[in-house]
Amino acid sequence: MPRHWSEGLLCLGALLSSSCILSVAKPQNNTPSSDARPYTINVAVDEVSLTFHAADFHGIPIDDLQLPDLRLLDNNKKPRQILSFETHQNLPVHLGILIDTSRSMLGHLLRNQAIANEYITHLLRKQTDRAFVMGFDSESKVVQDWTTDTDALTASLRNVDTGHMSRLDGTALFDSIYKTCRDQFGTANPLAGNFILLFTDGIDNASHARLEDDIDICQKANTAIYIFSAEPKTFSSDGQKNLVTLAAQTGGVIFFDQTRETIWNDLRVIDANLRSQYRLVYKPQHFKRDGSFHRIKLDSPNRGGVITTRSGYYATP
Repeated sequence: MPRHWSEGLLCLGALLSSSCILSVAKPQNNTPSSDARPYTINVAVDEVSLTFHAADFHGIPIDDLQLPDLRLLDNNKKPRQILSFETHQNLPVHLGILIDTSRSMLGHLLRNQAIANEYITHLLRKQTDRAFVMGFDSESKVVQDWTTDTDALTASLRNVDTGHMSRLDGTALFDSIYKTCRDQFGTANPLAGNFILLFTDGIDNASHARLEDDIDICQKANTAIYIFSAEPKTFSSDGQKNLVTLAAQTGGVIFFDQTRETIWNDLRVIDANLRSQYRLVYKPQHFKRDGSFHRIKLDSPNRGGVITTRSGYYATP
């Protein structure tokens, strides 16, 4: 655990959709370079692009899976056809930090700023990665746009709750996530580990967007949501149920850890997940764009371990 955690905390206190697939000529197994040929997104009404991460039971990435190692079910049915299977390692990270500054979350603000700052300071790579910071209550605003400058990101975290948002009661969580995936990740590089680091209690009472809208657009933008809950693991509140759903259906994880050491381990798990990924494109059986939810089950009976991916998708018309 880096010894800068407590220093950072004190300093802060003082201050995939079913419609998009990745089209590549062949699997990529090395770090993408800036002069590589651009990747393209092709629209196909009956193809599903699935991004996932595999790790052993100790959290160590499994980076040598082969297609025969996998078992995939879409609504309990095997795919009609596997179109492509790709391995990507050492990917760049594109990170959106979303911090809830509504009244119910102000007591957790210092903690959330410190966690986000820890990732920026110790895990974000200036050469390849980039990030932005958004604060939200009943309104949302990007306080630092995409940048590779860690100093600028840290400064924006210190000021995320000052001078720009509504003082009205309410939290527009769903609207904030929807705008993030539409406006920030909608044009992001598909060959990157795209994720939202979300700090909120999951309560929404001011949005036009729905939970289902967020799931759909995050899947289309190939963006996972990772969440640090400020509350104990109970699953009893509506807010916590929202967060569990957002994480599960976008391929992210919700963490309930409270100590500095366990939170640091969680951040390293996130970083490993995003930098070592697989992408699989397939055609489901009897696919219809009727708005229904298709549940995905992906595992590796031969190799074991844990596979992290979204739990399904909406077959949007």
